Amino acid sequence: MTDHILIERWGAVQIIRMNRPDKKNALTRAMYAKMSAALSEGDADPTARVHVFLGVPGAFSSGNDLADFLVIATGGEGGNEVWDFLMALAKAEKPMVSGVDGIAVGIGTTLNLHCDLTFATPRTLFRTPFVDLGLVPEAGSSLLAPQVLGRQGAFALLGLGEGFSAERAKAAGLIYDMVAEDALEGAVLAAAAEIAAKPPQALKIARDLMREPREELVARIKLESEHFRERLKSDEARAALTAFMTRKKG
Repeated sequence: MTDHILIERWGAVQIIRMNRPDKKNALTRAMYAKMSAALSEGDADPTARVHVFLGVPGAFSSGNDLADFLVIATGGEGGNEVWDFLMALAKAEKPMVSGVDGIAVGIGTTLNLHCDLTFATPRTLFRTPFVDLGLVPEAGSSLLAPQVLGRQGAFALLGLGEGFSAERAKAAGLIYDMVAEDALEGAVLAAAAEIAAKPPQALKIARDLMREPREELVARIKLESEHFRERLKSDEARAALTAFMTRKKG
């Protein structure tokens, strides 16, 4: 449903709000497609200066809707919308700010590695259970997480699937600041407005200088996606995804 992603404007700030609270913002292919379009359109709009990602109270995102993955794992096709969104994140020309409250699983964690500022509430838990599902890291996280967390911190997050509290995430450099639940959106929008007020060309050059070359990140996302697609069709992933879906129904 298109209303699962709400696109709003607040001055020069474009807000991309994940809005599927009944499923804890599990992302469907249609949701990925709408977010990709929003990033592309916002980058092309000279009146938009900043992209902001928000979720709903208690859930930034519980990750990909696993029913989509199970379709591919059992012989179906699809999933290009996911990879298109990951590429849109990697290639975004304007600053990105996120506000995370509560559940942040899979892409709900790795999305923030692309953001220039991330704010989170004390009840937030970042977690990437890729390996537990017989899968591999995505969104360039195998490249970005070691840069942010160090190799062992990245292994704890991406390999062991350990949960990172907001406090631990802040200490590790995964997020910029921790704020109260009722102050999250205000803090995010205030930061976005401050960014939007900067000279845009100077800020773009400064941002580009601080980021890794896009070519390396894009190449890593492509490599991850090849492994991810292969793993989705593996016996390990099929068994893990089926067991997870069975537990959910039980």
